Amino acid sequence: MEGEGSLLVSIKHHETSRYGYYVDPEFHLVQHRSGLPLLTLAQQVFGTGRIFPKPGSPNCYVYAIHCRRSLWEKVVPYFEKYVVPFSCKRETFYRFREILELMNQGEHRRPEGLARIVEKAYAMNPAAKGKQRLRPLQEVISRILRDHTPDASQTPAE
Repeated sequence: MEGEGSLLVSIKHHETSRYGYYVDPEFHLVQHRSGLPLLTLAQQVFGTGRIFPKPGSPNCYVYAIHCRRSLWEKVVPYFEKYVVPFSCKRETFYRFREILELMNQGEHRRPEGLARIVEKAYAMNPAAKGKQRLRPLQEVISRILRDHTPDASQTPAE
């Protein structure tokens, strides 16, 4: 988990999505094909998820869990028990868990809640080996909150 495992929250642009974006929390574990038995073991331990070839890397495989309920009921407790006490990914895990909590409360269905989740997702892994998100945070937030943020130029009639 420490080396090849990742907790991530993708922010996906989608025109038909209510606010233009949606969030997609995921757990991934990547191994060279020689480590395929480890991925199979992980799948047995969690009792969910799927294994597939890593796109662009024919010698690597990915074990992934995308189901939010499985992430909450299986991955979060596993990380709390076995990984977090020893992990350098502790802060990333805490943000990931907080995002799942907010989604469980339905916050991703409200513009302000979705914006808050996006902010937390952008803060999840600040030392991400130079990897950047496709869109700047403010661009995503402004798209989500457009038509939902009061216009400061309009003042109420007195």
